[in-house]
Amino acid sequence: MNVATALPEISQEDRLRADLYNYLGLILVGPPDQMLLDQTAGLTGDDTALGQAIQGLARVAKVSKPKAVQSEYNALFIGLGRGEILPYASYYLTGFLNEKPLANLRNTMAKFGMARAEDVFEPEDNIASLMEMMAGMIVGRFGRVASIEEQKQFFSAHIGNWAAHYFTDLQTAKSSVLYASVGAVGSAFVDIEREAFRMTAS
Repeated sequence: MNVATALPEISQEDRLRADLYNYLGLILVGPPDQMLLDQTAGLTGDDTALGQAIQGLARVAKVSKPKAVQSEYNALFIGLGRGEILPYASYYLTGFLNEKPLANLRNTMAKFGMARAEDVFEPEDNIASLMEMMAGMIVGRFGRVASIEEQKQFFSAHIGNWAAHYFTDLQTAKSSVLYASVGAVGSAFVDIEREAFRMTAS
């Protein structure tokens, strides 16, 4: 391996951040199978707001069955025509799909060498994709590790301006059971990230 292309060392804290972004991306992109439910049931938290939310999610996952969660997912995100919640930045920020927030995101993706997978047909500004992109930037999945300033800019431009509202809606949606707990974890995590980026020098 060429030393010049070696990725910088990633701190344990950043790996944990990336893991949680990845997890949220995974559970939001489609209904979890039994393996993911079992892994979720095994999560442990601490006394922080995020830790408590993770413990709550683990408790719900422990008694959840894949078939019931698939029905919940369909009601929330697919529905007859459309689901209860539209998980797209454009919709939350403008009231319409495929608007300027999506165009802005595509410009950012191009700069980082990110591309939508060929088998994915949803707009890139859906919450699951954004969680996955953020995780990739933290650990260097797109060729290099993004600086804290780059992470902050991406978060502010594409996540921080709507995700808290989305995760709150997920907690209160009438079809939400497992996903109400996912929303609680997302909400607490976005709050932590926003505050951490606020405290970094611009």
